[in-house]
Amino acid sequence: MNKDVFIDKLKDQGIVLDSRQLEQFERYFELLVEWNEKMNLTAITEKEEVYLKHFFDSVSAAFFVDLQQPIKLCDVGAGAGFPSIPMKICYPNLNITIVDSLNKRITFLEHLSKELGLVNTHFYHDRAETFAKNQAFREQFDIVTARAVARMSVLSELCLPLVKQGGQFIAMKAANAEEELTAADNAIKQLGGKLSTVHSFTLPIEDSERNIIVIKKIKKTPNKFPRKPGTPNKMPLE
Repeated sequence: MNKDVFIDKLKDQGIVLDSRQLEQFERYFELLVEWNEKMNLTAITEKEEVYLKHFFDSVSAAFFVDLQQPIKLCDVGAGAGFPSIPMKICYPNLNITIVDSLNKRITFLEHLSKELGLVNTHFYHDRAETFAKNQAFREQFDIVTARAVARMSVLSELCLPLVKQGGQFIAMKAANAEEELTAADNAIKQLGGKLSTVHSFTLPIEDSERNIIVIKKIKKTPNKFPRKPGTPNKMPLE
């Protein structure tokens, strides 16, 4: 996906980027490639691939969820900043918090945020399990995102405790979303969530399947969740 197609495809979704935002995406790409030589941030470094599989793919959640108004958003396990930093570039009004378990990635994100001139961005080196136990963050966010490979039952335990009642957990998945949701149904209920919608579409150019799963937080998460670090992954809720 070259930059012109990127611009046009976002415009088709009502997202019109100005010159400043386009400069931010370009600088993001440069820093991603530069820092990737020092640490493992991504296996995708070819420019058109980055614009498609990282930038466009990250923003795709905004095609289905309203990010126009001021929103507190937490991105769990964002890695190199996906999906929240591309969202932040497109919607500067967002108040972004990123938590990641690897300090090197947090160092990159702090540098990236400064270089891009982003404000209202906050970065925490922590495990999601302990971060969600902190009362300063627990059930404080309008939206919590995860663009991770973990199963829905695992992601739900890491993310739903951070969502405030009435807020949303947005999981960005590739194929097999329905199958994962069926397996995670009871876990989502235990954690205070309820399936709202699943938006399915194909990523342009390569036509691969994408699913935006929206879970609404309808009641408080019991205090016992999330369990100790590592436990959700080793023993997913059933």
